Amino acid sequence: MNILATTGSRTSLTEALESQLGDPKNPENPLSFAYSQKIDETEQFPEEAIRWLYDRQLARHYVPEELGGAFRSFSELGDVIRLLSRRDVSSAVAFSTLFWSFLAWVGGTDDQKRWLAKYILERRGTMCLAYSEKQHGADLAASDTVARRTADGFEITGEKWPINRATVGGLCFVLAATNPSAGASGLSLFMLDKGDLDPNRYSNFPKILTHGMRGSDISGIKFENTQVPARSLLGGEGGGLQLALRGFQITRALCAAISLGAGDTALRTTLDFALNRRLYGGLVIDLPHAGAVLSDAFLDLLICDCVTTSGLRSFHVVPEQSSLWASVVKYFVPTTIETMIQSLSVVLGARYYMREEHEWGTFQRILRDAAVVSLFDGSTVVNLHALMLQFRHLTRRRAARGDQGPRLSQIFDRSAPVPPWNGARLSLVSTQANDALEGVEHSLKQLQAEAAAEKIGDRAEIDRILAFGETLKREIGAHNSNFVESEFEHGHQQSAAMFRSAQRYCALHAAASCLHSWVWNRSDSSSFFARGKWLAPALARIFDKHLNVHHDDVIDASRPQLLQELQRLHRDNRMFSISEEALGNWSGTCNVES
Repeated sequence: MNILATTGSRTSLTEALESQLGDPKNPENPLSFAYSQKIDETEQFPEEAIRWLYDRQLARHYVPEELGGAFRSFSELGDVIRLLSRRDVSSAVAFSTLFWSFLAWVGGTDDQKRWLAKYILERRGTMCLAYSEKQHGADLAASDTVARRTADGFEITGEKWPINRATVGGLCFVLAATNPSAGASGLSLFMLDKGDLDPNRYSNFPKILTHGMRGSDISGIKFENTQVPARSLLGGEGGGLQLALRGFQITRALCAAISLGAGDTALRTTLDFALNRRLYGGLVIDLPHAGAVLSDAFLDLLICDCVTTSGLRSFHVVPEQSSLWASVVKYFVPTTIETMIQSLSVVLGARYYMREEHEWGTFQRILRDAAVVSLFDGSTVVNLHALMLQFRHLTRRRAARGDQGPRLSQIFDRSAPVPPWNGARLSLVSTQANDALEGVEHSLKQLQAEAAAEKIGDRAEIDRILAFGETLKREIGAHNSNFVESEFEHGHQQSAAMFRSAQRYCALHAAASCLHSWVWNRSDSSSFFARGKWLAPALARIFDKHLNVHHDDVIDASRPQLLQELQRLHRDNRMFSISEEALGNWSGTCNVES
């Protein structure tokens, strides 16, 4: 049975997958909340869920079409990950380690790509990313693991820890020094099939007990003079760190889809409670503070939806800028949703802390599980650091930014097809200015022209959006001006002020993403999203939380309408997102055959 979107519709994929998975509140369904509770309480790896997903050939979404898979776009793959994560983060993460296969799709030979495709599709192969070490953490260049040349290949010695799926994964992407004296340029990347290795020459460390994702296999692996074949070298000697960092650009952006799924469930379970719990003579949702928290959480999800979807589409349109977009997405979305979930806990009161009472303890589990996403594939500090090192470089690129119009349309118009993905165009440092920020003026001019021609209604709303847009332009200009005249700060010795600037940069990118997403997606003028009533409050919320520019009146006035729309989506069983995808017909199943 294949759950594949052959119709070209992202909604059809969402609805087909959701329908096949069934109601997450039904304990008999795979990836239900009850199943998630079971693996969390017993700390068991979700073998049953993973097997079920392979049976439905969901792994095909991680393999390019030209290699027999179903991968066509990162936004579609993000939808799959998001839907799985809204049911159980542990199972979704364990299955989605498949996205590390993009290391081979980017840097592998044709033979390596064909082998890996068969490994995933025919052998149901799984994998781990063996980069970090106990003594060095995120400092990958300081790797103590060594790979020495032999007559038949390499001999690897060293330890990697902590590693997700180090024990239950059959394939390891291992970063090791082939020339220890060369530093970062002496690191190489290996794609190791454990089946090729002498079991007496490698071992796994015990499972680590973790705060969240308690069913996950977080462990480690030790190599002791382990012989590996020459064909396992991926991307050539000395190119390992560069390939690893290019791969991170992809996986970091996809990690945001995990946060979106977790955030949807956290808000949905809290809304269920608020709509049914009576307190002080009325429903919880009618309490002003509860309504404010719920509407603010809805805004946060819409903002993060804009940031994530455009970030994933940007890989197809401007992969040269991916070092920027991926770091912004990976920093902004997980941290925003973590804070959002914490805020929702106040509405649930004591029930947020219970492991069984409310919805199989789903909220407390989501609260714990979602917190780890910001650590995956580069922590918040790592991503902010990756941005701040490029700020001065970006100010020089602005003068040659060119016409963003066609690119903005392809990135932000969700109905527009994206070009085929070309991993060879990924760059460790952006070779272009950030189109999201530098394109704000273009989108505002288009909006002004449409308003002058009376092609769009509600002129008062348009004027308010234009005013926010002008504020956004000034903030972007102020950020750029700061780095035209600033002095360079070397390496990891960055000041606290630089980190604050990087955080502001992410907020500016998020605001710009919201603006572009609305400008380029207004074909259905009757929809809540197209009417734009959410945009000014969303911009105001970003300005308020991150830029110290306050418009509390705008946010307060918007809450009743936001709360009404939130309840409509909940009632109609739709995703809390800009595109409002249907979550499936749970009265039966829906199969979309390949």
